Amino acid sequence: MDGKIINNDVRIRSHVVGTYRGHTGEICGLKWSGSGMQLASGGNDNVLYSCSVHVWDRSSASSRWLHRLEEHTSAVKALAWCPFQSNLLATGGGGTDGAIKFWNTHTGACLNSVDTGSQVCALLWSKNDRELLSSHGFSQNHLALWKYPSLVKMAELTGHTSRVLYMTQSPDGSTVASAAGDESLRFWDVFGMPDTAKKPDQKAAHEPFSPVPRIR
Repeated sequence: MDGKIINNDVRIRSHVVGTYRGHTGEICGLKWSGSGMQLASGGNDNVLYSCSVHVWDRSSASSRWLHRLEEHTSAVKALAWCPFQSNLLATGGGGTDGAIKFWNTHTGACLNSVDTGSQVCALLWSKNDRELLSSHGFSQNHLALWKYPSLVKMAELTGHTSRVLYMTQSPDGSTVASAAGDESLRFWDVFGMPDTAKKPDQKAAHEPFSPVPRIR
C-alpha cells in the first residue's frame, strides 16, 4: 500500500540491496525479466484515471524507473516477460480495463493491445510456441489462448466458477495449472509438447536393444 518495492538478497545478512519508489498507490504485481536485469511492477495508482506499470533497471545506480507506462485504466496485476524476445513485456488490466498490452521495454513504446472484455488476472507465455495464455475474472472466469503477434484468439478454456487468479506451467512447458477463487486447481494440456520431445532420437531408434541385467 505504501507504493514501495524492496529488493532483498536473502543470501546475505544485510539483505536489503535496493529500494524502488515510484508508485503512488498499492503495488499489485511484480515480475523479473528472464535475464534478471529488469523488473516490472504493476500498480493501482489511479492517477488521472490511469494505472501505471513501471520498468526498473537493476544495473542502474539510480532507483528511478526506466519507464512509466500509463495506458491501463485499472489495476495491473498480470505481468509476463516474453521468453523469445527479451525486451517484450505483456501486461493485463483489471475490471474496468480488460486489455492486454504489449510493450517494448527498451523504448517504452506500446506495440499492440487487445480488448479481452474481462478482468485480466494473470498472463503466461508458452515456452514452446509464440502463444500467450491469459486468465480472467469478472465476468468470464475463464482462460484464453492468443496467437502472437496476430492476437487471434485460438481457444477459450472454461471450468472455473470464480476469478482465475494464478497460473504456472510444467517444466517442459506443455501443461498449465490454474488456481481460482473457487478453491480449485485445474490442469490444462494447452501448449503442446516441445519440439525436442516430439522428435525421437534417430540414433537411439537404430541401436540394438540391450536388456539391463537383473540383480539377484
